[in-house]
Amino acid sequence: MARACFLVDLGLVDYGRALAVQHRCVDARRQKLLDRDVFFLVEHFPVFTFGRRSGAEHLCVSQDFLKARRIAVFAVERGGSVTYHGPGQLVVYPVVHLPTAGWKAVDWVTALEEVMIQTSRRFGVAACRHPRGRGVWVAGKKLGSVGIAVRHGISFHGLALNVHNSLEPFQWIRPCGLSDITMTSLAVETHAVVSMFDVKRVFLECAEALLGIHVERTDPEDLFPEVQWRTHARA
Repeated sequence: MARACFLVDLGLVDYGRALAVQHRCVDARRQKLLDRDVFFLVEHFPVFTFGRRSGAEHLCVSQDFLKARRIAVFAVERGGSVTYHGPGQLVVYPVVHLPTAGWKAVDWVTALEEVMIQTSRRFGVAACRHPRGRGVWVAGKKLGSVGIAVRHGISFHGLALNVHNSLEPFQWIRPCGLSDITMTSLAVETHAVVSMFDVKRVFLECAEALLGIHVERTDPEDLFPEVQWRTHARA
């Protein structure tokens, strides 16, 4: 029987706010203030994030360069190396109690990759895994990234699938710590306009089928009324 999970679509949100929301959700799940897992769908304003296995050595531009382009930088607790998030990229943060859901951490990462693979194939993109590293690849180019953290048995952080985002910022870092990696997106691979709405819909269909869940949309304010959740625009 499918497990019921909350689904919260935050839209376009600052990375720092989304990170704080995840931490709040992990604490609530651990304290049993939440009785089910939560999947957050977001897009981010431009940001570089460093995982546990990377640092500023993989940043190829100066702080002045980043400041001029209003690109934030965060060092976080997830696995993996450096990556970029920006508008037009689907980012999914599942906050999941792995023991209750029946997942080991490594299998959970593989499952998230599979959801991205099947989502991409629904759009005619032959995505697959690659021995160069975790994530989702197309003919040697990277389409999606995955990196999680686990605290008290609860997985958070998650995945990023390039839909129609700008790929230029990836040239300013060494994605995944690799110097000769090419990034791609669903829009590039299909040579077509790809709707974020459609990608979210297909992603959720694949997630429900592959992860054994049933998502129930909820407003974020219903989970934690005290949290300021949304960022509609940036001044």
